[in-house]
Amino acid sequence: MTPRDSSDASDSPNGRWSDLDRPPLNGTALRRGLVRDEGLWRQVDVVQRTGSTNSDLVSRAAEEGLAEGVVLVAEEQSAARGRLDRQWTAPARSGLFFSVLLRPAEVPVARWGWLPLLTGVAVATGLSRVAGVDTALKWPNDLLVTVGDEERKTGGILAERAGDDGVVIGVGVNVSLRADELPVPRAGSLALAGAANTDRDPLLRGVLRSLEDWYGRWREAGGDPAASGLQETYAAGCATLGRTVRAELPGDRSLVGEAVAVDGDGRLVLATEAGVQEPVGAGDIVHLRPA
Repeated sequence: MTPRDSSDASDSPNGRWSDLDRPPLNGTALRRGLVRDEGLWRQVDVVQRTGSTNSDLVSRAAEEGLAEGVVLVAEEQSAARGRLDRQWTAPARSGLFFSVLLRPAEVPVARWGWLPLLTGVAVATGLSRVAGVDTALKWPNDLLVTVGDEERKTGGILAERAGDDGVVIGVGVNVSLRADELPVPRAGSLALAGAANTDRDPLLRGVLRSLEDWYGRWREAGGDPAASGLQETYAAGCATLGRTVRAELPGDRSLVGEAVAVDGDGRLVLATEAGVQEPVGAGDIVHLRPA
């Protein structure tokens, strides 16, 4: 695949792009602002449309032997995936849809499970700074905003292995999605949450700079979530903690309890009615009551 900037593409017979509220990303400006000699980001590719940025980047990592720091951004995805192979759909240029390739060689593989949580912290931090919207985290990989008085999902994160030494992390965030475009009633967007800025260029730069910062701290600490400050920061921004939740687990099992902590392995710890604390490492979490 040869990357090309979405700003060079046209989705309308009468012009470069049809929705004046959703201009294309400027790939040249993004590279100028993000790629630097001593930085993490080595390459930023913007494509008009693809199936899945995660699938593309996993394939490219294997076929081309890419170094870490490659970013692939799509204006639109036709086969975007969330956790558990759920579909993610959104109109063209209505959000941030991108994947990054990381190769954390200095970090023990046992600690790589923190990467989706790290990405959540980084994305929430970047969006809050640039968009002026409080973004909370739902364990393990959802981004939440408040629309009116209702908590809604505005984004998600998906991490996939890329060979023995790489991880591709995909991020999808609804930016300008309107009420009549929501895929489900519980979805949200930065615009619906009253964002002060919905310009995707500075939003993407802010998110990627935040991710570079948090990834650097975590890597320098050998992946230690406590020493890097990641565990504490994640817990402070996690809307799941303090709530009664239902964990829907593999094998059609479920567990109900109060979410009391995120442990050193990134697992959600539930205090059950039986008086025991159960760590949950994988599964869907349903918030049963407000914090």
